[in-house]
Amino acid sequence: MKAMILDEYGENATFKLTEIPQPSVEAGQVLVRVAATSVNTVDTMIRQMGQENLPISPDLPAVLGMDFAGTVEAVGDGVTEFAPGDEVYGCAGGLMDLQGTLAEYMAADARLIAHKPKSLSMREAAALPLVAITAYEGLQRANVRAGQKVLIHGGAGGVGHVAVQLARHSGAEVYATVSGAQQAAIVESYGATAINYKSETVADYVEKHTGGAGFEIVYDTVGGANLTNSFDAAALNGDVATTVSMVELDLTPAHFKGLSLHVVFMLIPMIHDHKRDEHGAILTALAKIVDAGNLTPLLDENQLGLADVGQAYDRLTSGQAIGKVVVEI
Repeated sequence: MKAMILDEYGENATFKLTEIPQPSVEAGQVLVRVAATSVNTVDTMIRQMGQENLPISPDLPAVLGMDFAGTVEAVGDGVTEFAPGDEVYGCAGGLMDLQGTLAEYMAADARLIAHKPKSLSMREAAALPLVAITAYEGLQRANVRAGQKVLIHGGAGGVGHVAVQLARHSGAEVYATVSGAQQAAIVESYGATAINYKSETVADYVEKHTGGAGFEIVYDTVGGANLTNSFDAAALNGDVATTVSMVELDLTPAHFKGLSLHVVFMLIPMIHDHKRDEHGAILTALAKIVDAGNLTPLLDENQLGLADVGQAYDRLTSGQAIGKVVVEI
């Protein structure tokens, strides 16, 4: 089968189109003909950093790519929920010993996938798994409920644009930080209130939208040093969820507000083979939300194929992409 592989890691690592053996399907797996895959920040980090700096990176030569949508070609022993011909989507490869999605076929753990939303194309469905599972998990752990005021940092980003829609689906009153007019229009199209963090201080928008009380849930998809802004924006006994917490900072503000901090690292099931079935269940729930018209993936305008993988990775790292960068196989 055709695949794009890396023979080395690093800033200048280039993908090479080659022929590799088609994987065999083992017990508990499905063989998927991959139709499309999307690029996530973690994919670009693996390409740049490799095993020395990011131990989850696969051995070389490596087939990267985590998200996919495609069609089941065969099922292994013990698999009862899927059959050949089923259209599926998931996040199931591209790290450690799990072959990635930048290939014509992949063997995926059946617990990590679900039936594709019927209302989405393969290209659209491939944009969702990693970011949508991440958004869903963070809001679930923060116990989002109808009527709450929820703030999403990075509301037009990969995880952010899904979190905004899922919070709205839960009945919350949603606000989202953005950097400009284009991002604001995206957020507002989902029924949320956009906040330009470049022109409004945290104190200003907390006073304006909550009367100074703060937001009951803050989902920080930016994280890092921005977590201090999340603590400042949160209400007393509020919940702060984040996808980026590899940072040293003073937790004193969180202590005096009695905040709960939820760190979301959605790769845990793949890395540790821990509760993988929960990802399949989340993807199944997300498909129903999508097909009910309450969640739409935001895609970058560029249409890219397998030979354009390097361009796709560069597009994401450049910061110019608006929406998920998708590669059609």
